[in-house]
Amino acid sequence: MSLKSILSAAAAVVMGLAITVGAHADHHAKSKRVLTLDLAKKIADGCEAHFAKQTDWRTLNIAIVDDGGNLKLFRRMDNSFLISIDIALLKAGTSSGLPFSSRLVGEIAYGKDGQPGRVPGLAEVPGLAAFPGGLPIITSDGQHIGGIGVSGATGDQDEECAQAGLDAVKGML
Repeated sequence: MSLKSILSAAAAVVMGLAITVGAHADHHAKSKRVLTLDLAKKIADGCEAHFAKQTDWRTLNIAIVDDGGNLKLFRRMDNSFLISIDIALLKAGTSSGLPFSSRLVGEIAYGKDGQPGRVPGLAEVPGLAAFPGGLPIITSDGQHIGGIGVSGATGDQDEECAQAGLDAVKGML
C-alpha cells in the first residue's frame, strides 16, 4: 500500500469522525430544552395561585429567567416593595447560573446549624443572592433551563411560592 493510499484512508477516517462528532453535537444542541414564555407564564400563574390562598403574606415580585440569566417574565403584584424587584431578579439569576436554590447558596457561603460556610467568599460574588426565594428550573431529564426568584414576603414564603410555581408545571418539565 502506498503512502498516498494510507494518507487518503486516514483522511477519510478523520473526515468520517468529524462528520459523526458534528452530527452528534448538532443532535445534542437541538435536543437542549429551553424555557419558553408559555412555560414561564404557567410557572408564574402557579406561584400567584398559591399566593392567593395565603392571608398574611406581603405582596410579591416574581422573576423568571432562562439559563443565561436573561429575563423571560416578570410580575409585580400591587403594592409590593420596590426593592423586591431587584431582589427577585437576583434570586432568579442566582438559581439560573447555579443549579442550586439561593437558600443553598447562602448555606454554602455562611454555613448552617452553627457550622461555618464551605465557601465563605461566595456571598461576595456580585449578582448572587444568598438567601431563600430563588430556585433553579430543571427538567425531568436534568437539564437546567433557568431560575425563578420570588421576593416580598419572608424568605421561606418566597421560596414556598417559587416551589408552588414549579410544582404547577412539574408534568411539563
